[in-house]
Amino acid sequence: MVAGSAADRVTTDDEEQPRTAFATALRSAIATSGLSLDRIQARLLARGASVSVTALSYWQSGKRQPERQSSLSAVRVLEEVLAIPAGSLLSLLPPPRPRGASSRRSRATTEQPLTFPLEALQALLEKVGAPNALEQHHQLKLVGLHDLCEIAEDGGQRAVTARAVFQAGADGQDRWLLVYAQGDPEAGPPVLNTLRNCHVGRAEVDDAHGLTVAELLFDRPIDRGETHLIEYSLTNPGPPYPECRNTHYREFRRPVREYLLEVRFDPGTVPAKCWQYSRQGTSPLDRKELKPDQGHGVHAVALDFGPGVFGIDWEY
Repeated sequence: MVAGSAADRVTTDDEEQPRTAFATALRSAIATSGLSLDRIQARLLARGASVSVTALSYWQSGKRQPERQSSLSAVRVLEEVLAIPAGSLLSLLPPPRPRGASSRRSRATTEQPLTFPLEALQALLEKVGAPNALEQHHQLKLVGLHDLCEIAEDGGQRAVTARAVFQAGADGQDRWLLVYAQGDPEAGPPVLNTLRNCHVGRAEVDDAHGLTVAELLFDRPIDRGETHLIEYSLTNPGPPYPECRNTHYREFRRPVREYLLEVRFDPGTVPAKCWQYSRQGTSPLDRKELKPDQGHGVHAVALDFGPGVFGIDWEY
């Protein structure tokens, strides 16, 4: 099962040349300045622009480019820090991708629900010692899952807290493999904390694709027919918080008896409209409008669902 907040950006052939030009110009300006990335980050922060060293590294290497509004604003400050003409870097960036409900709907109806290259996930699975996790028959059934996604005042994702209940189909079941896709790789990976009845084993992160794979080891092995409840959270530093493209979803590769998804908004950023959406196999996308409750949140429930994608999206 894959959890995520948004689709990662995919570079098209038309964007490759501007991306290379931006990376080359930035790399040259950094070399000329004589500043380390740590020094540059500190000077950006002193001017009110928060950019991670990882993001700066990806920008100058061409692996990533600034896209969200806070990143574009940081590039303007970066031009000041590097003492280069205003607009000399920004002018090399292509227009940002369209946002909004229409682009989200088109992503959700694509045939492949994964929002990152499958090879990237496979590489992480091999690193944590589970190379066959996507194909093998599992003896641990996900009975119920509750996700609480918290949206901050700036519209970014503050945290996701998950409570999961499993039932063993064989003796000696002692772990579950978490796969999480960060919708905004520029922000870096979230902090994984175990809250109840489990602890983190082997864990690997792919910064370029915003992927985290981690073993959640049970406090004790469970035998056939037994159930086990775990709770964990994925927390992002901020503000600014990682851009979540106004959606949160789970991709279920195997059926789940009950899935409850709750999205809670900061009182200052309650959206105008919310929808739940789902798709199983090749069936059409199913959408239903949701109304925020008095606690500034919405929720959706899936029963006997999967394989497929189930999520909530919204617009302001």
